[in-house]
Amino acid sequence: MSSPSRGRPTAEEIERLLVGASPRFTKDQVTAEAGVPQELAERIWRALGFAQRADEAVTFTDADLQALRRVRGMLDSGLIDEQTVIRMARALGQTTARLAQWQAEIIIGAMLPQEPSEDDLAHVLDAALELMPGFEDVLIHVWRAQLAAAGTRLLAIADGNDELVPTRVSMAVGFADLVSFTRRSRELDEKELAELVEGFEALASDVVASHGARLVKTLGDEVLFTAPTAAQAAEIALELAESGVELRVGMAYGPVLPMLGDVFGTTVNLAARLTAIARPGTILADSSLAEGLDGFELHKIRRRPARGLGVVQPYVLRRPSS
Repeated sequence: MSSPSRGRPTAEEIERLLVGASPRFTKDQVTAEAGVPQELAERIWRALGFAQRADEAVTFTDADLQALRRVRGMLDSGLIDEQTVIRMARALGQTTARLAQWQAEIIIGAMLPQEPSEDDLAHVLDAALELMPGFEDVLIHVWRAQLAAAGTRLLAIADGNDELVPTRVSMAVGFADLVSFTRRSRELDEKELAELVEGFEALASDVVASHGARLVKTLGDEVLFTAPTAAQAAEIALELAESGVELRVGMAYGPVLPMLGDVFGTTVNLAARLTAIARPGTILADSSLAEGLDGFELHKIRRRPARGLGVVQPYVLRRPSS
């Protein structure tokens, strides 16, 4: 693929070079060629996170046509219905939008000087074009590996339940929260704050993955993780607390509802409440998670009211003093 002209790249140039094709179709033309009802195609585009296109605008490429034809083929197979297509499109759109934004920020931050020129901007685009084929191959490989890991986790959950595909599953849920984040965010400049958040997320991601658990989401100063067993969750919490970053951690064990890549339910709420009442540098566990632990030091503390959950019995988790 040819490099862009020197100077500041335009939005049209970026789209043409990264997407790899020029628009050839209007909305009516692309849906007619693909054999997909326009109303369904519009729902898919909205689910993917793309703006509405004017009816007469020539904005769709051969790649768009091919994608719609693939959707048509999946529907014709009878394996999935329109509602499933929309849900999958929404999952794909939200995930890849965050991925693309994140990767763009990393590339720009790594390659642009503090006072970039127009030629510097063009250089970043050149580099992105050169790196993109490799990123694309790795993306597909990692997606397949993550899909396999998700299937393995679901199979393990099904093995421990009476239902083949349980709607609610029992697991450990944990929140880890940076202490005094609001105060520190006022004291740090933008670059230092970004480094703090990225460092915390990287630490949590590495620790959670190393123990065979799942990092569900990050919320700036807080991460949410799940683990199949109480012992795995305890090891994660202790390793995070021993990392040198000042944290508070709350954990609970019980039924949760996995949905939209997230987890919901009373167990999740209880873990969040325990995090809120934990003192800096401490790990609190509920009684269900504490009952599933052997070889750890647990100290029962005063029962506390937890908003919306009544009175709960927390336990402070520590490594054995020996």
